[in-house]
Amino acid sequence: MTKKMWPRPLRQPYGCAAALLAMENIGAEAWWQELAHIGTPLVEEYSQDQVRMSYFWRDPAGDESQSPVRQVYADINCVTDHHSPQPQSLHRVPGTDVWHWSTEIDPQWRGSYSLIPVGAAQLPPAFSSDGETRARQQREWWISLFPFAISDPLNHSAPHFNSRHHPLSAAHMPGAPDQSSWHLLDSGHTPLADAVRLQQFTWQSDLLGNERCIWLYTTGHTDTPETRPLVIVLDGQNWAEGSPLFAALDSETESNHFPAAAWLFIDVINMEWREKELPCNPTFWQAVEEELLPLARGRTPFSEEADRTVVTGQSYGGLAATYAGLHRPHRFGRVLSQSGSFWWPNMQLIRNFGELKQREMGWLTAQLIQRDLPASRLTIFMEAGNREGDMAPLSEQMHEALVAAGHHTFFRIFSGGHDSLCWRGGLIDGLRWLLADFADPQHPAETGTHHD
Repeated sequence: MTKKMWPRPLRQPYGCAAALLAMENIGAEAWWQELAHIGTPLVEEYSQDQVRMSYFWRDPAGDESQSPVRQVYADINCVTDHHSPQPQSLHRVPGTDVWHWSTEIDPQWRGSYSLIPVGAAQLPPAFSSDGETRARQQREWWISLFPFAISDPLNHSAPHFNSRHHPLSAAHMPGAPDQSSWHLLDSGHTPLADAVRLQQFTWQSDLLGNERCIWLYTTGHTDTPETRPLVIVLDGQNWAEGSPLFAALDSETESNHFPAAAWLFIDVINMEWREKELPCNPTFWQAVEEELLPLARGRTPFSEEADRTVVTGQSYGGLAATYAGLHRPHRFGRVLSQSGSFWWPNMQLIRNFGELKQREMGWLTAQLIQRDLPASRLTIFMEAGNREGDMAPLSEQMHEALVAAGHHTFFRIFSGGHDSLCWRGGLIDGLRWLLADFADPQHPAETGTHHD
């Protein structure tokens, strides 16, 4: 099978966007066709360590004399500030249907974004002078704009969706890490799982007092299925339905990057249950081990060895995956933690970490440092984004504690934010690293901090 390469955006020469905006026929059909051919965001050379990305939007109602649109907010993950009372908007070229805005970014960045065209009725209201009240009002106003958010029609990649099912576009800078495994999804095809290898069933938990959807998938072929690794995927609904992972798993397995494996996707039910179960909840992991794993193994064989069991998660899920390994190392021996919420339960850590005189730590990191955990030597892949505020230093703090405790770890910081578009690539990279011991001896080149 020939693998289609992931299309990287072409880097235009510096001044390309300015030249387009200076054309006499700006806003004409031919002008828009030329821009559509280039695609957006338009990426230009800028400096040795930055590129310039320019966003455009065509007002379907015409120029300002005809259109009710007053702002086109650019909601770019961890780049524009949606907490601001005056969020970043594109600017209209007077007398045209052209809206545009440019900013600089590092060449390795990638991120999700949407455009939010609004009329006068959706403009910011008068906010309170009280800080706490103003913050609440601003958040309520911003959430009220979500129904107006659209993906970028000039973007060459197909839209993807966030956890609220709102459409997003993908911006990949020229130096962003490769995500070839996702080319089917990016090209507009919804990759379906092989129905023969996918089982979907309901897990009714006595310990948790709830029920949820479970997806169980198998990849590759092995003569000893009872020894194949098990990979547990938290926030399973996101990776089974939102950004379906199945085709990427098949592609990686066919390329010998992954061994034959079983993949267990666990739905969170809803946000209320997610916030209850994922942050360091011993009963949840007892239920997974004592109820779900026997149920799944009754449907398809996989290894019961801790070292052949991987738990993956993002945000709360990244915290949960690490907790599972540290507290139940006899069953969960490998961990993939992306943007883990290691601030938990103290939200002030993530808000004020850089301002604290002493580097405080979250509960799980403190437990690890105090050695108040079962003896173990886990294998852990961790990553966090350089635009996630204090998530990266808190992850690094946890990483250092893991190294000091003797765990086999790999940690890296990627260029991006708290974003599933970044996580999907890190998920594949992390699984390659974690599963390399069980596949053909082909270790991908990685950039990060690796400790034995």
